[in-house]
Amino acid sequence: MRVVFMGTPSFALPSLDALIDAHDVVAVYTQPDRPSGRGRAPVPSPVKHLAAEHDIPVHQPVTLREPDEWERLAGLAPDVVCVAAYGLILPPEVLAVPRFGCINVHASLLPRYRGAAPVHRAILAGDERTGVSIMRMEEGLDTGPYARQDEADLDDLTVDEATDLLGELGAGALLSVLEQVEAGAVVWVEQDDSAATYADKISRDDVALHPGLTVSEALRRIRASSRSASSRVCVDGRNITLLRGSSVDSAPPPGTAAVTREALVLGFADGGVSVDEIRPEGKSCMDGACFARGARLAAEVIWGPCS
Repeated sequence: MRVVFMGTPSFALPSLDALIDAHDVVAVYTQPDRPSGRGRAPVPSPVKHLAAEHDIPVHQPVTLREPDEWERLAGLAPDVVCVAAYGLILPPEVLAVPRFGCINVHASLLPRYRGAAPVHRAILAGDERTGVSIMRMEEGLDTGPYARQDEADLDDLTVDEATDLLGELGAGALLSVLEQVEAGAVVWVEQDDSAATYADKISRDDVALHPGLTVSEALRRIRASSRSASSRVCVDGRNITLLRGSSVDSAPPPGTAAVTREALVLGFADGGVSVDEIRPEGKSCMDGACFARGARLAAEVIWGPCS
């Protein structure tokens, strides 16, 4: 089939890669290059990089609500538009272009976690399982019927690890649904709107750490943190980002941190969290205990939210 692909982050890469192998990808749509790093130089998306490697034309409109964009898409004559974490709303005029419609790879078991941050929200809620849904897009936010859902265990995965897992899972599911679509054998299942939940974009407050949290709450927040919204704390006047943690049996009082040769442990409301991996402000990732020894922290110090 002639496919137009729309996606932006690394989650979308397995789907695009699979489509390139199995179908005729005539164009890729992705978000405009965004400033990044200290120099704030424009950086292309992961999807743009992959498209360029395969000499696929790339379009980066700021919006799809302009008639010129509808006409350009129609001129590509796609049989189907496949979408994975694109980041732009598809208006009705775009949804109407491909003869088989627009099909989305969504990182949740719909109707649970419609919206922008389904993986983060699943982790924060303490869900043991999540998955992907292959859905037909309509005007509502992730409200369209789905043709396939595949489940996966969250275990203790971080949001990045879970996103990578679901990206791979979604790619295989997408190809399977496209085969059914092309054969005229696809069955679309309507969502139960009464069971819908929404996954709003993650803010820093959602993953912020403070001594009043339980250990399980703190660990979920650490796993759900990312570059754009990270779990940061101040330990003895030093700001650090927590990347990995684990519960421990012996814990200091809430709001204090115990330092040993083996670990840096933060005290929470009902126990302690060993800081297994951190990123000190302005530095690279490192082991929490190595940081504590290098910073020459006292055996017991105060910690709290960053100001």
